[in-house]
Amino acid sequence: MTEPLILESVLDLKAAAALKTALLERRGQPLSVDASGVQRLGALCLQILMAARHTWADDTNPLAITPRSDAFNESVRLFGANAHLADVMLEGAA
Repeated sequence: MTEPLILESVLDLKAAAALKTALLERRGQPLSVDASGVQRLGALCLQILMAARHTWADDTNPLAITPRSDAFNESVRLFGANAHLADVMLEGAA
């Protein structure tokens, strides 16, 4: 995989455009997303990450969100998105 995409600590509405751009720049190659520093995850950025999961799967490229902060994991859980990201959120990474 290439260098990991390191997520900002606050993924809110203001961070959404930059997140989308950063992901699109890496399209077509395996990607590791480092969410270890995430303190807040908003719905729009979560939606962008979920769309990226589908895009990478459609392109048959691996995508992994690891490592992850407890705050990231909890936000995904509270949004009810665990099942949607289960295949990219590797076990044991937090």
